[in-house]
Amino acid sequence: MITTILIHCPDQKGIISTVTGFIHGKGGNIVYLDQHVDQQANAFFMRLESDFDSSFFSETTFRADFEKELAKRYAMKWSLHQAGVRPKMALFVSKYNHCLYDLLSRFNAGELAVDIPFIISNHDDLRPIAEQFDIPFHHIPVTKASKNEAEDQQLKLLEEHAVDFIVLARYMQIVSGKVISRYPNKIINIHHSFLPAFAGAKPYHAAFKRGVKIIGATSHYVTEDLDEGPIIEQDVTSVTHAHRIADFIAKGRDLEKIVLARAVKLHVQRKTMVYANKTVIFY
Repeated sequence: MITTILIHCPDQKGIISTVTGFIHGKGGNIVYLDQHVDQQANAFFMRLESDFDSSFFSETTFRADFEKELAKRYAMKWSLHQAGVRPKMALFVSKYNHCLYDLLSRFNAGELAVDIPFIISNHDDLRPIAEQFDIPFHHIPVTKASKNEAEDQQLKLLEEHAVDFIVLARYMQIVSGKVISRYPNKIINIHHSFLPAFAGAKPYHAAFKRGVKIIGATSHYVTEDLDEGPIIEQDVTSVTHAHRIADFIAKGRDLEKIVLARAVKLHVQRKTMVYANKTVIFY
């Protein structure tokens, strides 16, 4: 049975040897270990995978002993995740379908080890896609007057289905602090990389007018500072004077779905750690 442990604490001597010794003492065999030290922040990060005999391993006992013997001693923030436990991912969408199609296709092909209890949208346009993949679809309209009530409905669904994290697959609404506070570093967004230089409704048009030579996409965790949350994944592609606005948009959408899928995979595989509004990614 593979168990993943993520650790974040102040850097000090002996952490790695103490943790690995503890796991050995519990009968675990370490099959992967990676660590990073931010010397400026004096912060230590580690991700390790251990193989335990499921016949003898008790998660409850392991957690209690780890907390008592290691976590308190080193002031650790840590989490433990069992392989085979599929997190529940809710998808929020509006009218653009490229990211939704891509994620559902990957899910259907077995690339994403998640369960998708439902899709939420502020429009009804993408319901046929949900039906095609046999996933429940909830149309919750959002207006300035109804936003608070709409988010209450969203939170009710999220809680009823015990959702672990949310993906904004081109959800064209600002998520308020009420939702963000319930899912800190568990809401993943995708946008073009022109923000803030090319903010607004038509960023690719603005980029075209400036004659840019690359376009890109960024996936990040959502915070209350719009589009300024910890970055998970990014990518770019070249464009030239010969490309039209339609080419910019097509290339941009290709990047958006690829970058979003990468970010979701990293999150699902427990390879992201957040601190100081940035991420440590264990590839």
